Amino acid sequence: MKNSRERIAVIGGGSWGTALANRLAGNGHDVRLWAFEPELVLEINQQHTNTPFLPGIALHPELVCTGSLPDAVNGCGMIVLVTPVQVMRGVLKQIIPHVTADMVIANASKGIELETLRTVSGICEELLPAEVTRRFVALSGPTFAREVALGLPSLIVAAARDESAARRVQAAFSCSCLRVYTNNDVIGVELGGAVKNVIAIAAGICDGLGFGHNARAALITRGLAEMKRLGQAMGADAATFAGLAGMGDLVLTCTGDLSRNRTVGFKLGQGMRLADILAEMRMVAEGVKSAESVYNLARKLGVEMPIVENTFQILHQDKPARQAVMDLMARALKAEQ
Repeated sequence: MKNSRERIAVIGGGSWGTALANRLAGNGHDVRLWAFEPELVLEINQQHTNTPFLPGIALHPELVCTGSLPDAVNGCGMIVLVTPVQVMRGVLKQIIPHVTADMVIANASKGIELETLRTVSGICEELLPAEVTRRFVALSGPTFAREVALGLPSLIVAAARDESAARRVQAAFSCSCLRVYTNNDVIGVELGGAVKNVIAIAAGICDGLGFGHNARAALITRGLAEMKRLGQAMGADAATFAGLAGMGDLVLTCTGDLSRNRTVGFKLGQGMRLADILAEMRMVAEGVKSAESVYNLARKLGVEMPIVENTFQILHQDKPARQAVMDLMARALKAEQ
């Protein structure tokens, strides 16, 4: 499929934002990548690399990076948001004056805002005009940034209530190495991306404790059940969680060595302190903060999520990891559901 050329702004110069911007540039689009760090802007423009986040990967020579949000957004027809969810509101407030009614806003970040318990679509609905937010697109799936940047075969989902917006994002990103499916379940796709990071930390803890493959497989399966329960309480389609943005992303993040969230959990399971783990990391592990927001959202809605609850307690209440696993195993016996 040949893509019509678009002017696209990608907001966020981390590994995922850079990988997506690079893919769009490779597809022939006019791409402006916004990065916060001035030294990163210079490196991408002058050396066509992003050493801090995608070391050893050559970026498309036509990819342009800027440190100015207005420069990135002005004149574009599509904005792809890839900043950490906890700073998304502040970034959006700076973008608002430059958003036009015909823009498509796509979000590729995964998480739930701590203060409001809103997904990114909810934040956008609060801040942006209705004619823009009705075309909001959630972009998610089992995709490590490095593999997408290397052009390895990958699949993602573009979910929107407006089918034409989903198809526009689908067309912009699709190529021989990136296959994009459309979907209309925005909240389901967003929740899949947020919850899987928390479950991945739990899976890493199990691996760090040396509990084996049986425990990890069980945790992934029961984690999926928790994800689906929360989604259904918020009006999501249960079938979404059996797809790329649910099971697909969950399996990848819980098992892949490139998973930042699994890495955090693995080191916790080995006995490291959370503060020391995070101090070693340049990239954000969204699941650390999502554990708190998902836990609070589940409590607000009355949804039972014992894996999320224990992961939250390990991360934020200093609960010993082994004790958390013992508590999960000792829960009252019941039928699988």
